[in-house]
Amino acid sequence: MILTAEKIEIFKEIASMLVDKMPNGAIVAVTDQEKITWKAASKVFDIKDFSVGTRLRMDGAPYQCIKNNREEQEKVPRNVYGMRLLMNAWPVTDDSDVIGSAILVLPRLHPIAHSFDDFAPLIADMFSEGAFLYMTDLEKIAYRYPSRKFDIPDLQIGDGIRSGWIADRAIKSSQLAVEELDASVHGVPVLIMSNPCFDEDDKSKVVATFNLALPKQAAANLRKLSDQLAMSLEEISSVIEELAASAAQININEKDLNTSVDQVNGLADDISKVLAFIKQIADETKMLGLNAAIEAARAGDAGRGFGVVAEEIRKLSDESKQTVVSISELINKIKDNVDETVSKSQLNLNSSQEQAAATEEISAGIEEIRAMAESLDKMAKDM
Repeated sequence: MILTAEKIEIFKEIASMLVDKMPNGAIVAVTDQEKITWKAASKVFDIKDFSVGTRLRMDGAPYQCIKNNREEQEKVPRNVYGMRLLMNAWPVTDDSDVIGSAILVLPRLHPIAHSFDDFAPLIADMFSEGAFLYMTDLEKIAYRYPSRKFDIPDLQIGDGIRSGWIADRAIKSSQLAVEELDASVHGVPVLIMSNPCFDEDDKSKVVATFNLALPKQAAANLRKLSDQLAMSLEEISSVIEELAASAAQININEKDLNTSVDQVNGLADDISKVLAFIKQIADETKMLGLNAAIEAARAGDAGRGFGVVAEEIRKLSDESKQTVVSISELINKIKDNVDETVSKSQLNLNSSQEQAAATEEISAGIEEIRAMAESLDKMAKDM
């Protein structure tokens, strides 16, 4: 396309109306053979260093367009105006002489950036907790899209990339960067992935980053729950160990008590044998007293005193026998109580053994739950 000097005013008028119709904005300009003489820029896209009075670059599209009298296109690198540009220039002629050029400048976007507004809503709503997508150039955030469920208000278009940020690391390393941030940074735990975007013509140059931020509140809640569960299990486990130790000691004590009760039963049996021997002596003493009384009666008056002694011996024998009976009754009661104690002790012993077995089962169950808590923690970390 070649414009004549007569048509250049029409070009200016039409171009001024079209710059704001371009999706990402545009700049149109007219030059003479040395500098820019007229310019119109969109509201969303402008370059301060590309203005009326700016001299043409010798290697730029406008200069080459004038020199070669033909349309020229240039992919302007970032180091010229601070951002990548696509510049088209057409010669403006007066009769047969080229007197200047008409220029259209567009921001040169990476294909991902060019389609960002189309695919971002689709990706953001794919995640159950929502997602936040944004793109940066090499200096600032250029695009952002929050899902209905999740946004990061701290990150806005135009915010500069700080040193050490994940996008900064992705740019410097030319590799995917992944980072987990706790709730102190953005209010909720967040997983951020920053992927470098390379120049279409030079795959060694990073020109932008595409970033995906995912809220990890569910994972954080799950991890917190697993931590609390592990802590509670630790406390329960300590209590169970103390109970197990107590149950073991009770078991030992019950065994000792059973042994002592058996010994008491043995002593009672020994006492019963002694009492039986005393009863036998009492019976024999009574018999001797009876015989003595008979002999005293035969002796008449001479044996009267001996008869009195014989009667006392018989009384003592009867009292001894009665005492033996009373002691025997007491011993029988003691044995009954001891037998009852033995029975209860055996029940306690059985119960303590069952308690010890139950404690071991509980401990085994707690170990299984602890393993589940560890699995929950791993799942939380993998989410």
